[in-house]
Amino acid sequence: MESSKISPFEATPIDSIPATVNLCKASFRAQTTKPLSYRLAQLRTLYWGIDDYADALVESCKLDIGKPVFESFITEIDWCKNDIIFVAKNLEKWMKDEAAPDMAFTNSLLKPTIRKEPLGTILVIGAYNFPIQLQLGPVIGAIAAGCSVVLKPSEVSPATAMVIKKIFEEYLDPNSFAVVNGGVPETTALLNEKWDKIFYTGSAQVGTIIAKKAAETLTPVTLELGGLNPAFITKNADPRLAARRLLWGKLLNAGQVCMSENYVMVEKEILPAFIEQLKIALKEFFPNGQKSSEDFARIVNKRHFQRIKKMLDETSGEILIGGEMDESQNFIELTVVQVQDENDSTVVDEIFGPIMPLLAVDNIETAIRTANKVHSTPLGLYAFGSKAETNKILNEVTSGGASINDAYYHGSIPTLAFGGVGNSGQGAYRGKASFDTFTHRRSVTTTPGWMESMISVRYPPYAGKLAKIRRLTQQKPNFDRQGKEIKGVWYWLSFVFGLGANSLKGAITRLVVVALVAVGFKKAQGNGSLPPWLR
Repeated sequence: MESSKISPFEATPIDSIPATVNLCKASFRAQTTKPLSYRLAQLRTLYWGIDDYADALVESCKLDIGKPVFESFITEIDWCKNDIIFVAKNLEKWMKDEAAPDMAFTNSLLKPTIRKEPLGTILVIGAYNFPIQLQLGPVIGAIAAGCSVVLKPSEVSPATAMVIKKIFEEYLDPNSFAVVNGGVPETTALLNEKWDKIFYTGSAQVGTIIAKKAAETLTPVTLELGGLNPAFITKNADPRLAARRLLWGKLLNAGQVCMSENYVMVEKEILPAFIEQLKIALKEFFPNGQKSSEDFARIVNKRHFQRIKKMLDETSGEILIGGEMDESQNFIELTVVQVQDENDSTVVDEIFGPIMPLLAVDNIETAIRTANKVHSTPLGLYAFGSKAETNKILNEVTSGGASINDAYYHGSIPTLAFGGVGNSGQGAYRGKASFDTFTHRRSVTTTPGWMESMISVRYPPYAGKLAKIRRLTQQKPNFDRQGKEIKGVWYWLSFVFGLGANSLKGAITRLVVVALVAVGFKKAQGNGSLPPWLR
């Protein structure tokens, strides 16, 4: 373990930023970052950098956001280390060219191929709430894709930003990977540079600014934003499980999680039982209270403390559980508020803290209408109830991701693609999706010389060639003018010989089953009894 001494936060000189960016661009253009061996070497040395500086990272997370040691390892350090191992194991397979699908025979002669090309030099702008995972996660994907990277960590988590800078300088190739620290001026200077992609995690407000700036140079962006994420609890839900699991969603990182439920709609019939189970679970999780517990984080700074406090000060709802605050520690207790409607101060804006508004509803239809009114494209959705009820919610409410009978479990699976939709974000990453988001799928064909006579029909003069080329390329529709499928002779032949299966694989499976049954009956005729597997 390296020394856990953390340097004071220091912004990168603005006049040095263009040179840093140009160095990374030059490294990419020199083909340095593209070979598999180089990518693997950088990923593996980054792994050991994280491992060696684990103590410093735990300390920095404690300094920045009061993060418990358990959470620092599980959601930050070990998360990134495991991500590197997974990516490194699969990278060679991901990088291989793919044969293009759905090719007609004549086109297949040109060997259509999909090449996986790195996009180029990437700007990653990180977030403060998970100051390791949300900053190094995209970097891991970009390295795997063969890109060079400039990382701008969040200045709101300054201690972690300085540790990450040290890891970059000591473990990664300085010609290809760099950290720029600072606030708005430094970020502005970075955005004034031309990038091959920008990856941003944070608020929709800042995301809009970044998207507008990127649009000036047609730079693609991945935006991982937040949202007013709804939770649904129907009368058929288990109130104990719903209480425990939604509490976890609000207690982790003191609720400073973009996926955390922003408000909970509960059918009136089950509301009293749900509230009682919240009280029971909190007592179990924190027998001596949250303030004295080492397992409860703090709000990141005074500005955000005051922002959350203002929400509670202005609510027209009733505080049912919690409410204790201590500004000297940036401590806000998990607070459950029963609100009157969706216009409450704790519902209309993203809380990003340990506040749980409860809204009683008459039925699931009312809850769905409310969710679509509050935010039509939230980052997450969490539904507790019967299968029919949760399917109805999934069908009628859009979201970036969803967890059924849990709070953002989908977002805690490191190999599952994660991202928003609409104004909760665009693009996705994690697992293979991290490689894909920084990769261009380049279509390539190779036309052999011997095909010249076959393709000469495309050259002028066109006289007399239209009918010929249409005979070769034009397809007949399998539907009539009313949009109904035309079931011709080939359909019925495939249906009969495929035993009604919808695919070749299904047809083969059914034919094998029929053959086995036939063999079994034939044997039965010979010895007078069915074999055991047909009885």
